[in-house]
Amino acid sequence: MISDMEEYEGISASLEENGYMKVKAPWTFYSEKYNVAIDILPFGEIEEKDTINFNKRYSDLHVLGFREVLEESEQVEVEEKLLNVPPLPGMIILKLVAWSDRPEERENDLADILKIIQHFYDMAYDEIVEFHYDTFPESDDFEEMFIAAEVLGRKAKHLLNKSEKLSERIMKVLDENLSDATVSKIAKEWARKLDKDIEFAVSILEAFRKGISPE
Repeated sequence: MISDMEEYEGISASLEENGYMKVKAPWTFYSEKYNVAIDILPFGEIEEKDTINFNKRYSDLHVLGFREVLEESEQVEVEEKLLNVPPLPGMIILKLVAWSDRPEERENDLADILKIIQHFYDMAYDEIVEFHYDTFPESDDFEEMFIAAEVLGRKAKHLLNKSEKLSERIMKVLDENLSDATVSKIAKEWARKLDKDIEFAVSILEAFRKGISPE
């Protein structure tokens, strides 16, 4: 979260001095030593209409949702260092925005969202039972992923309420992928990953949308 491009270029120069090379997109850096690629995505005062202009190669970078998610960041300790990381519902929102911007280049985003949903039930079991028990069906025959998706949707709604533009983008993505299951890119990808039928994948997405907008 920075104020101008000069500050961003200073960060970039520091990374390059420490062995990180710019590759492909101007915000991506690669370390041969650690064999890792990282994206340094600037936002904050530098934003103009939720976009960063790099003036070369990729002309812009959409950072819609970054500010809203940062406000809800959680601190995680890694090797005695404290890092601010997006909450899981925020991660889903950011990945939906990134995927909808460039679906041909962001295929991993859908897999990452699915992974969050797959593990969330076990991770947040106590919270779900205490505060979201109404998501359980009346019968004992229920699907944990549907419950997890709906609760994640409820938590994501809090973030979407911060920005009408962000909310409109996410709802558009969801509606487009729920209007016709046969052409839903999200449902098709999730069905393939889970080795399930398309209806099962659509139900996951419907549960997430229901959490955001119950009516």
